[in-house]
Amino acid sequence: MNRFSRVGAFGLLVAASYAFGGDVPLIPRATLFGNPDRAGAQLSPDGKWISYLAPVENVMNVWVAPSDDMSKAQAITRETTRGIRRYSWAHDNQHVLYLQDQGGDENWKVFSVPATGGVAKDLTPFDEIKGPDGNAIMLPSGKPLRPAALLNDPSPKFPDKVLIGLNNRNPQYHDLYVVDINTGKMELLRQNDEFVEFVTDDTFKIRLALKQTPDGGQAIYKADDESGFVPWQTVPMADSLATSPLGFSADGGSVYLSDSRSTDTSQLTLVDLATDKAQVVASNPKADLGAILMHPTRKTVQAASFTYDRTQWMVLDKSIQADLDYLRSLDQGEIGVQSRSLDDSKWIVGFAPADAPAKVYLYERDPAGGKPGKAKFLYTNRSKLEGATLAPMHSTVIKSRDGLDLVAYVTVPSDRADLGGVIDTGKADPKATVKPLPTVLFVHGGPWARDTWGFNPYHQWLANRGYAVISVNFRGSTGFGKKFLNAGNKEWGAKMHDDLLDTVDWAVKLGVSNKDKIAIMGGSYGGYATLAGLTFTPDTFACGVDIVGPSNILTLLNSIPPYWAPLVEQFTQRVGDFRTEEGKKFLASRSPINFVDKIKKPLLIGQGANDPRVKQAEADQIVSAMQSRNIPVTYVLYPDEGHGFARPANNLAFNAVTEAFLAQHLGGRAEPIGDDVRQSTAQVRTGASQIPGLSESLGSQNAAPKPTPAAPEK
Repeated sequence: MNRFSRVGAFGLLVAASYAFGGDVPLIPRATLFGNPDRAGAQLSPDGKWISYLAPVENVMNVWVAPSDDMSKAQAITRETTRGIRRYSWAHDNQHVLYLQDQGGDENWKVFSVPATGGVAKDLTPFDEIKGPDGNAIMLPSGKPLRPAALLNDPSPKFPDKVLIGLNNRNPQYHDLYVVDINTGKMELLRQNDEFVEFVTDDTFKIRLALKQTPDGGQAIYKADDESGFVPWQTVPMADSLATSPLGFSADGGSVYLSDSRSTDTSQLTLVDLATDKAQVVASNPKADLGAILMHPTRKTVQAASFTYDRTQWMVLDKSIQADLDYLRSLDQGEIGVQSRSLDDSKWIVGFAPADAPAKVYLYERDPAGGKPGKAKFLYTNRSKLEGATLAPMHSTVIKSRDGLDLVAYVTVPSDRADLGGVIDTGKADPKATVKPLPTVLFVHGGPWARDTWGFNPYHQWLANRGYAVISVNFRGSTGFGKKFLNAGNKEWGAKMHDDLLDTVDWAVKLGVSNKDKIAIMGGSYGGYATLAGLTFTPDTFACGVDIVGPSNILTLLNSIPPYWAPLVEQFTQRVGDFRTEEGKKFLASRSPINFVDKIKKPLLIGQGANDPRVKQAEADQIVSAMQSRNIPVTYVLYPDEGHGFARPANNLAFNAVTEAFLAQHLGGRAEPIGDDVRQSTAQVRTGASQIPGLSESLGSQNAAPKPTPAAPEK
């Protein structure tokens, strides 16, 4: 007999009719989590070509078409295993540059491929270059994790060359090279054993260099006339996630900064490099500086964005006011200028609503300026979602127990408009007779990141299955000012977790959530929060789904890769000091691995075997500890994945398992697992029998559980 109660396959159908009215069609997982039709559109610098990512035999590759005829698009890359996620045009208008790794190991390489198609050239032909690409997790420096092959923005002054940083000589630091796109010839620009980042201008001249300070802050150095550097600006640790250089003026005499040192929220400033005189260009008292629009050649910032609950654009250059006004009237959702031609005559513009797929347009500006141009629809990123019954996302603000404002996003099933009104007003309906919903608290990763309003496939998927879905920006999240961010320092599993509990209490009191049917789920830090939820507060959640989450902060920090070493003081200040005895005791008290015996609710774990950030040992050790105590757990390992599941087949497989797991313990409806797991590389290491239909879906695959290594000593 299981330690946890189970529901048979018939029970899933009964639960489905209880949780959802049944009038809304089930949206297939593949429609939400399979490859998009198209994504990531960019213009070539001369505006003659449009590129985008689209599947070739179910693997995302780069396609190129004349900008005036998308029907002539051709795939120019031939990746067959892992889809391309990051690419850019070279300024020769004849090559596309892209990054690729193997099996999620984040051993990134830079490739160049002709825009007309052909053999891709490896510009970084080295075996050992380690480092992530910066798309999934933030370092406590406020910078994305650096790629081993660090691809800088190309420069129009050197159309056939690109700057690449490599850490193959010294794993902790990146040497800077100028690389010929055609031949692959590399010329060392600067050897580096000191700085975590260089900031260059369009002449490939290093202008600024950044170094971490002993207190966890950041020192910015200015280049002198003798190829050296002199101290220029100091950024305290409290400001280090929101203060950094953004780019230079056209004459190179000034630098734009995101800067929070004199205010709570970061603001856009322009600093004269000769006099150090700074002027504030744009600011918002409630939100940090977000994305900016910079003219491609004039290098002036034309608009700046700030996101509290929704994104607001502040226009700084009135010459684009008519453009933005016209574009806002064109479609629904948050607007973003994805790409611009060098002469600024053409833009790629995307619209991201919360309850519809994204739409992308080619916008041709009025040559004279000051008047609206003309927009041409290019594509919908997921056309199969057009016409589907999707649910609106509600933004709200929840008060924490100590008075902080927590911006949260809530999605409820599309047939529960009554709850939508409750969320919007923040007041429970005393006459309500409809039962509250089973709920998934979906916790973001980072934790130095944030949730935003917009289309979220997890929100739509879970709401379609009959759940309320809540994503809350707990303290430590970015975007809300340094006081809010630094309130999360050394609060993993403590006040950061209290914010999650306060969110649950809010949802229950409002009548949105059934207090006995709340799951916690998330990836990376969200996975840690899941483990913390089931160990530190074992009676709060009905079940948990941990995706690549650390179980032991000590082993997590002790296994940091070499390229994180220069930032170690940031970790000690924001998480805890893993080098001292006192710090070890503190981190042990915040590590779920040490409280495994308190787990009393079902747990599902997903992990990539090649994850360099949260290593497989983090999952192995908590699974082993649970097994030694006869506590049931289901553990799914992917041998060809890293920090998250990049291959659509693997993502679909884990979501299929998750869907059955949640339906079993929360009572929502579920699409059958079908062949999704069998068509992936999933290895169910233990606990297949804990989830209805999982063992049957595996067939002969993973028929026998594989042994899990014993947990290391604490």
